[in-house]
Amino acid sequence: MTVAPAYQVLAERLRDDIMSGHLRPGERLPTEPQLCEQSGLSRSTVREALRLLSSQHLIVTTRGVNGGSFVAEPDAHALGETLSDGVGLLLASGAVTDEDFLEVRRLLEVPAAGLAASRRSAHHLAELEAAMFDPARDDLERRIEAHAAFHLAVAAAAGNSLLGLVVRPLYNLTDRRAVERAAPPPFWHAVDRDHRAMIAAIRAQDAARAMELARTHIDHARPAEYLAAAL
Repeated sequence: MTVAPAYQVLAERLRDDIMSGHLRPGERLPTEPQLCEQSGLSRSTVREALRLLSSQHLIVTTRGVNGGSFVAEPDAHALGETLSDGVGLLLASGAVTDEDFLEVRRLLEVPAAGLAASRRSAHHLAELEAAMFDPARDDLERRIEAHAAFHLAVAAAAGNSLLGLVVRPLYNLTDRRAVERAAPPPFWHAVDRDHRAMIAAIRAQDAARAMELARTHIDHARPAEYLAAAL
């Protein structure tokens, strides 16, 4: 059985304290000398453990008289990037298949559309309208950005902040070249049509219709080449 390095064991112990709430956001960790005394490890090993926690965005370290290592405040953007990187690596390695990816989209986005229809406000409708694009005139970059913005706006309208955080990585994975090859102009006209229909259902607070449209919209992304683009 492989034995984990000492710095990793210490990092896991501190991580457990953070994730359990024993150490709260903003709270100072024990000093390096204190951690050395508590763990019986050298200062270099303790520093390696702290560097690992910092790379995972769990702590921040400051210098100076009042410096030290502190539990990081929750950062949705940093967490979203970490999730995006992880999902991207899983897709690239083949550990997650294209069909797995679409299935997760259905599980998250179909009920999200229903919640959005039930809970949307005028502000949410304005965000959805702002995420529309012109499939005949807008360039590929604008279409990709608008597509992502639309689905993130639907998640925001659902009124669940955790849902928005989980959905975001699904739209940070796009390989622009793959999209350009696999999604010709007719595809973007279909996306535009679907988005407009979804806005209408959400505006009308027709949850069943919004969910039906969301499911159909995701199923339009079935060609293998397009799935590889992870839109």
